[in-house]
Amino acid sequence: MEKIDINYILNIIISNTCEVIPELEGHSFKPEDKLGDLGANSLDRAEIVSMTVETLDLEVRRVDLAKTNNIGELAEVLYEKLQSV
Repeated sequence: MEKIDINYILNIIISNTCEVIPELEGHSFKPEDKLGDLGANSLDRAEIVSMTVETLDLEVRRVDLAKTNNIGELAEVLYEKLQSV
């Protein structure tokens, strides 16, 4: 299994984002990118987060993710959750 670090989680988020919003394939993602600014509506964002959490086999309360402002912060919160499992 690949080493799980923040970049690994960020790549999962990016992959899931491209799956939900295929027009972003080839986009040069940065940790500062906001899913809403990339064209993800609320349903898209929920799907991306759900897919990512499922891939990581995590249980996360939505309130824990509400404070994240961009994909980098989302990756950080998920990484912290993985460390506390």
